[in-house]
Amino acid sequence: MANQDDIFKNIISHSKEYGFIFQSSEIYDGLSAVYDYGQMGVELKKNLRDYWWKAMVQMHENIVGIDASIFMHPTTWKASGHVDAFNDPLIDNKDSKKRYRADVLIEEHVAKIEGKIQKEIDKAKERFGESFNEETFCSTNARVLENQAKADAILSRFKTALENNDLADVRQIIIDCEIVCPISGSKNWTEVRQFNLMFSTSMGAVTEDSNIIYLRPETAQGIFVNFLNVQKSGRMKIPFGIAQTGKAFRNEIVARQFIFRMREFEQMEMQFFVRPGTEMEWYNYWKDARIKWHKSLGMGNENYRFHDHLKLAHYANAACDIEFNFPFGFKELEGIHSRTDFDLKAHEQFSGKKLQYFDPEINQNYVPYVVETSVGLDRLFLSVLSKAYTEEKLEDGTTRIALNIPAFLAPIKVAILPLLKKDGLPEKAREIMDLLKFDHACTFDEKDTIGKRYRRQDAIGTPFCITIDHQTLEDNTVTIRHRDTMKQERVAIEQLQQIVEEKVSLKKALKSLN
Repeated sequence: MANQDDIFKNIISHSKEYGFIFQSSEIYDGLSAVYDYGQMGVELKKNLRDYWWKAMVQMHENIVGIDASIFMHPTTWKASGHVDAFNDPLIDNKDSKKRYRADVLIEEHVAKIEGKIQKEIDKAKERFGESFNEETFCSTNARVLENQAKADAILSRFKTALENNDLADVRQIIIDCEIVCPISGSKNWTEVRQFNLMFSTSMGAVTEDSNIIYLRPETAQGIFVNFLNVQKSGRMKIPFGIAQTGKAFRNEIVARQFIFRMREFEQMEMQFFVRPGTEMEWYNYWKDARIKWHKSLGMGNENYRFHDHLKLAHYANAACDIEFNFPFGFKELEGIHSRTDFDLKAHEQFSGKKLQYFDPEINQNYVPYVVETSVGLDRLFLSVLSKAYTEEKLEDGTTRIALNIPAFLAPIKVAILPLLKKDGLPEKAREIMDLLKFDHACTFDEKDTIGKRYRRQDAIGTPFCITIDHQTLEDNTVTIRHRDTMKQERVAIEQLQQIVEEKVSLKKALKSLN
């Protein structure tokens, strides 16, 4: 685990050094859990957002997009349940004075027990080789059964405590499991209490209660209040979806793990409106579609898993997360929820306006049910960065740091490198830059040795480096170097567009989703 911690620290420092992510307001000592995306980061983020948008909106005839405002009428958040129920259970350690989410402490404790089970399985796999049957082993091995029973009992008790809002028992679980503070190592815990995560501000010149509005804690409500506007103006027929990307804000008390949990973050959400009674069919459809999309990024299929929710949110009848294996373990990347008709009905009740759909197929009015997919763009960014970052020992004994970002997502697609700053090479290089820059993000670099320039491009994830030398002036060929293999080949300038397009096109990735 220490090794993973070191890798994570290296990723954080690499992000700053190469212009991916900076601490917000760093010259004023920064702002906790708020980050700025640098010149490379903003490109990678945009590419991820574009890929999501095209896969969700462009590839589906029955899904459209909107961009709702961050500020909304305050009654929106009363109707959605956020004013009364948007809380995290917090607990403090009296010795370290550190604050933790009680649910996270318990879940991490259970994950350690599950880790013990996995160790037993791995040992048995090694011992028995190809004849090993994991299912039989797990159902008969005493240590596995004992640990599984222990984990199940904790989770069952925890689920009941959360459902009953029994914070005293949540604390008692932490005590009974002998969970210690990671900083002080002590079990000296305070009571557990709920903390509302919404940021509030005031609108207008006078600061009064009646003028209080909230920074949105999610982007979904902007979709729900616009349901009828979109349905009528777009003549949409159920089932159909509305997608949106944008900033959301949560006053996270326990904000940590770099950009994994921030106070200002970006979501990519799609609400899919369906006929009541068909929601589970669509819930399963979107589970499959979304995991397929994530796996298409090429981060390794083994790094994704589903995790069903222990405690369902007040609006859901089914919910799961797609979890990703970050350097700090499997954590939530995307949530898929069957939200029933809770949101539209709540907005009907609080606004006094009907939010119903007339279904001509069954000749009936109804409030649609909703299946939601919601992915954190910042977490997605971190998942790509985590798996792309590689430290590679080369034959000459040096270490190469490369970001093996999938070519279609890379911030810069092509680096144009004149071998020398003379003899007409920069001018020829500029011609090639002008040839490619209309289709792809390109960079021009003529400083330092060619080897140093290759290393710089590897470090930001550029898939192709094109070197212009004296032979280029004679026969119109260049050297193209591939980031992942470091292999170089001589190709004609007229072939460049086709070679680059084939590797970096979004089209191929999108086609793989069909």
